[in-house]
Amino acid sequence: MSTLQRPRLRVRVSEKFGGTVQGEGPSTGVPACFIRLALCNLVCSPCDTPYSWDHTRYDLRKEAHYESVDELLAWALDQPEELVIITGGEPLIQMAGLTELVKGLRAAGRMVEIETNGTIAPSETLVAAGPHFNVSPKLSRFGAAMPEKQRLVPEALRAFVATGRARFKFAVSEPAELAEIAALEAAYSLTDISVMPEGTDPEVILTGMRTLEGPVRERGYRLGTRLHVLLWGDERGR
Repeated sequence: MSTLQRPRLRVRVSEKFGGTVQGEGPSTGVPACFIRLALCNLVCSPCDTPYSWDHTRYDLRKEAHYESVDELLAWALDQPEELVIITGGEPLIQMAGLTELVKGLRAAGRMVEIETNGTIAPSETLVAAGPHFNVSPKLSRFGAAMPEKQRLVPEALRAFVATGRARFKFAVSEPAELAEIAALEAAYSLTDISVMPEGTDPEVILTGMRTLEGPVRERGYRLGTRLHVLLWGDERGR
């Protein structure tokens, strides 16, 4: 009697693109390809990729599609960039598929960074696969429609810190928000903190960097940018 073959593991994908660079965090400027997974567990009003999750404004049947992990892996390994960024939405919602994708990429020698809002703790298997985590906890300004317990999950933040491969980055609109970052740093022992201005317009980013430079430096944090915005504005796929 023949046995049924287990269906291929699939994930819901918003978009994927290469021929670009990492625009944020410690790897800013490094050549990279991107896999953007669909769906998110937060509702952030300043989100710059609402098409990946917001079904009230976008038709996710058109904006997102399913691909097998094998198909995504084949695509990524066909790109010339050694760094693969898996972003969203919130990638850890699809933990099983994400884990298998990362395992395949790492086995092929690719560097992997996962962009996450830090509210879902990574599984032991995902951590063991060896990705870096770019964790962006959402400050109170992002959470007008969300209770604090939704945007900040202590157990998840501690789990990311415990991996030893988490870098924390914050998008802010004014220097006053640095006090909120400092409180999170003290509460959860956050490390490798970078602060960047929020915005999808090059002039807004440059103005924000000039405003933030002194206060960020005084706190001992890294001044970050949004290099992709400086280069291409709000263009998708860059």
